[in-house]
Amino acid sequence: MLRIAVPNKGSLADASVAILKEAGYRQRSDARDLVLTDAENSVEFYYLRPRDMAIYVGTGELEAGITGRDLLIDSGATSEEILSLDFGRSTFRFAAPIGKSWSVKDIAGKRIATAYPGLVEDYLQRNSIKADVVRLDGAVESSIRLGVADAIADVVSTGSTLKQAGLESFGEVILVSEAVMIKRKDGDLTPELEIVIRRLQGVVTARQYVLLDYDVPSDAVERACAITPGLESPTISPLQKAGWVAVRAMVLRKDTNRLMDELWSVGARGILVTDIHACRL
Repeated sequence: MLRIAVPNKGSLADASVAILKEAGYRQRSDARDLVLTDAENSVEFYYLRPRDMAIYVGTGELEAGITGRDLLIDSGATSEEILSLDFGRSTFRFAAPIGKSWSVKDIAGKRIATAYPGLVEDYLQRNSIKADVVRLDGAVESSIRLGVADAIADVVSTGSTLKQAGLESFGEVILVSEAVMIKRKDGDLTPELEIVIRRLQGVVTARQYVLLDYDVPSDAVERACAITPGLESPTISPLQKAGWVAVRAMVLRKDTNRLMDELWSVGARGILVTDIHACRL
């Protein structure tokens, strides 16, 4: 039976459960449950701390897991990313007191406080920068005011928490993180794990795309299809009304309204948008 780790708390927990449910897997109803067996799909789910996930998978105790890209890199475990899940997105950046106007080169020889020492040390090594990394488990923003560090490296979503602490980010983005599925680096991609990946990829795609249906005059089909080329090719069907055809194509959800405007301008009518609940591509 396939064993998969799922975050038991934190920002990724609820979204991880949601995507697994959409993929057709049972999930726990009681937050105190640490293990759930989905006998129908031959999968056991283990609910673990997100920070420990990569270690369990890397040692081979579990075949796969869902964690953050930042936690994966920070762990230093022998695990690898096999699928990005398109949720839990955040950026990891350096920050210093407002008005310092630092660049990355200014951190050389300084003290950098962070809850992700492995990730920061990896970045410093790759960029040949020598600095002291101070590991903290929380409240990293207070470390400069308390005299523990000169700068920090932390996850930044909106930047409001930094501003409240009198800090501002500087330099390039260290890492763009999001939820990812991982497996052991030298582990086999088994047929059972491939099924899980296909299911989750189907959910991710279904969330990103919608079906766009519309009617368009035959002499405007080429212009319309140039606007909605679909993943491979749009589906075109004749209508009872002479000189008109029906077109169906998958389009990115975020582009829907702009595409509808463009289709209307070339003569398309009866434009409909339909959600995709699941797919295999």
